[in-house]
Amino acid sequence: MIEFHLDGRSGLSPYLQMVQQVRHALRLGVLREGDQLPTVKEVVAQLAINANTVLKAYRELEHEGLVAARPGVGTFVTATLADTSLAAHGPLRMELQRWLAKARRAGLDDESIEALFMTTFRTFAQEDIA
Repeated sequence: MIEFHLDGRSGLSPYLQMVQQVRHALRLGVLREGDQLPTVKEVVAQLAINANTVLKAYRELEHEGLVAARPGVGTFVTATLADTSLAAHGPLRMELQRWLAKARRAGLDDESIEALFMTTFRTFAQEDIA
């Protein structure tokens, strides 16, 4: 089961952070069809947020066809975003972990690592389009 985490510095609203986390979990195979998302009550208790925020995230995911609510039972995954590249994730994750350790040894904090990664990622994506 997925466990949500909110980052007040992300610039994304809490409901969008939840939607993004579910999408990532679906893409990485952490969540699969048939899996149940935490109940609204569980998420509210865990994150100390308004129930409407959780409901908004779940409605967005339902609108995208990724989950379906079963009244009185819960919200369940109905689709996946994982593809055939899932097998490549393990070796890439290990390589990324080595890179992160190297960045830490170089003295970078979380924010610097994230800034470096995102800037490099965006530049690469733009070059790839051109």
